[in-house]
Amino acid sequence: MNIESYLTEAVRRSVEALYGPLGDEQLQLQKTRREFEGDYTLVTFPLLRRSRKSPEATAQEIGEYMTANVPEIRSCNVIKGFLNLVLDASFWKGRFTDLASDEHYGEAPSTGRTIMIEYSSPNTNKPLHLGHIRNNLLGYSVAQILKANGHTVIKANLVNDRGIHICKSMLAWKLYGGGETPESSGMKGDHLVGKYYVEFDKHYKAQIKELMAQGQSEEDAKKHAPIMLEAQEMLRKWEAKDPEVYALWEKMNSWVYAGFDVTYKALGVDFDKVYYESQTYLLGKSLVEEGLKKGVFYRRPDNSVWIDLRNDGLDEKLLLRGDGTSVYMTQDLGTAYRRFEDNKLDDMIYVVGNEQNYHFQVLKLVLKKLGYAEWSDHITHLSYGMVELPEGKMKSREGTVVDADDLIADMVKTAREMSAELGKLDGCTEEEANAVSTMVGLGALKYFILKVDPKKTMLFDPRESIDFNGNTGPFIQYTHARICSVLRKAAESGVEASREIAPEVTLLPEEIDLVKMLTEYPATVKAAGENFAPSLIGAYVYDLAKQFNGYYHDHSILKEEDAATRSMRLALAAQVARVIRKGMSLLGIDVPERM
Repeated sequence: MNIESYLTEAVRRSVEALYGPLGDEQLQLQKTRREFEGDYTLVTFPLLRRSRKSPEATAQEIGEYMTANVPEIRSCNVIKGFLNLVLDASFWKGRFTDLASDEHYGEAPSTGRTIMIEYSSPNTNKPLHLGHIRNNLLGYSVAQILKANGHTVIKANLVNDRGIHICKSMLAWKLYGGGETPESSGMKGDHLVGKYYVEFDKHYKAQIKELMAQGQSEEDAKKHAPIMLEAQEMLRKWEAKDPEVYALWEKMNSWVYAGFDVTYKALGVDFDKVYYESQTYLLGKSLVEEGLKKGVFYRRPDNSVWIDLRNDGLDEKLLLRGDGTSVYMTQDLGTAYRRFEDNKLDDMIYVVGNEQNYHFQVLKLVLKKLGYAEWSDHITHLSYGMVELPEGKMKSREGTVVDADDLIADMVKTAREMSAELGKLDGCTEEEANAVSTMVGLGALKYFILKVDPKKTMLFDPRESIDFNGNTGPFIQYTHARICSVLRKAAESGVEASREIAPEVTLLPEEIDLVKMLTEYPATVKAAGENFAPSLIGAYVYDLAKQFNGYYHDHSILKEEDAATRSMRLALAAQVARVIRKGMSLLGIDVPERM
C-alpha cells in the first residue's frame, strides 16, 4: 500500500463531505515534522475559499471529521493552518504485515523501459585510480537502483583502447622495455603499461628541454620532439592496420585487460556489455562524412573537420584531425549510434567526471544536428566531482594519482587492524577474519564515497571511513551482524519471529517509529532512481540502523517475558535487518552475519 496515496484519498473524501466536490484545489499532504506530534500533515490554506473559515477552524473541522469517520486516524492536532494526523497503531501493524509478507519489498514492477548506463571507461595506458573508483561505485550503484525501480538496465563499459595516449605507452615499451612482460616483472599488466606511459612522459619532457635549449619556443619544442612525432606516426600506422603496430597493440592491451579484471572483481562491479573505441571510431568517421554532406560540418584548409556551434552559445569543435585520425568526439558519436541502434534504448546515462560537462553538451547537440534528436534528447550525463585523499595518506605507484589496487589493499588492511583492536574479530578463524576484514574495508570505502552527493568534490579519509560509531559502512554492517546474532540466539532457543503482530500486542512509540521507517524504503528507492542518487539510500539505511540501535539499547528483545511481544520484537528486528541488507546491496555493499 502506498500510504501517501491512501491518506490523500481519505482526506479528499473527508474534505468533499464537508465542502463539496474539489475543483482545482490541490491537496498538500506531507510527512509531519519531527518536532510535532503526528504522522502526516495536511496544509489547509488552499482549501480556505471552500471552507470560508480561518485556517485554524478549517483544520479543526477536517480533523474532527476524519477522527470520527476514518478508522485509521487515531487523533489530530492543529498548528495554525496545519492539520497533523496521528495514525492508529493497528494501521501500522497492518503495514508491517504487508511489508514482511512482500518478498520483493522495495522493488517496483517492470516499467518496460531499457536504460543503458556507462561507467568506468578506462584508458588502456594506465591502471585504474581513485577517480575510477568513484566512477565505478557510482555507476554500479545507480544501475542497481534503476533495476529496483523496474527498468531493464544494461551496464556498459567503454574502453578507450586507441588513440595517441595508447601509442605513447606502446612506443616507450618498444624503445625502453627490453621485452619486459607482466610475468617477467611480476607486475599486474595495467601497472606495467602505466609504467611505460610515465616513461614516455619523462623522455618527452627531456627532449622538449633540449630543443628549447637549442632556441625553439616551448610550443614548437612540444610539436617537434622526436618521441612525440614517432608516437603520432605510430597512431597513423595503427589506423592503417600496420601488422607490427597492431600486434603490439593487441599484446599490451591484453595485459591491461587482465589487470583491470582483477581490480573490477575486487571492487565487486561488473558489466553486461563492453564496447571498445577501436570498434566504433570508424562508424564515428562515417557519421562525420555524413555531416559533411549535409553541411553540418565543414573542412578547413589543413583537411581537419569542424562544427561551428557559436550560434548555440558554444564554440567550434574538432571532429577529425588534418591527418584523418579521430578524436574523442568522433568515436563517441559512433558509440552512441551503435548503442541506440543495437539496443533500442529508452535512455542512455554516461557516468563521467564533471571536467567533461562541456563534452556532453557538444555530443548531444551534434547528434541533434545530424538528425538524431530522438536519441540526443534521451542522453543524461551523470556528472560527479573529484575525490581526493588527505595529504600524505597514500601515494600511487606513479606519484601523481592514488592507485585503485593500493587503495583497496590499504582499506582491507586498515579494516583488519581496527576490527582487531575493537575485538570485532574475537573468536573468528583466520578465514573468517579475512572475509570480515575484506567486507568491512570495501563496505567502508563504498559507503563513504556513495553517501556524498555525486556533484560534490569530496575528501576521502580511510581511517575515518572505518569508524564503527559514525555515519559509516562498518556501523551499518555491525548493526546487521548484531541483529543476526539476536535472531540466531532466538532460533537456538526455539523462538521464532512472526510476520504478523498479534492483536493483543501494544506497540511502543519507538516500535511504531521503526515500522514507519521501514514503510519509507520503497519511496526512498524511487526517489534515488529519479535523481540518480545513491546518497539517498545511504542516508536512509544509516538512519534506520541508528534508530534500531537506540531502540535495542533501551528495550530487551530476547529477555522480554511476554511471548507475543518477544515474537513481535524479533519480527521487527528481522525486517530491519532485511531492509538494511536490501538497501546496502543497492550500494554494492555486502553485510556480514557475524562480526
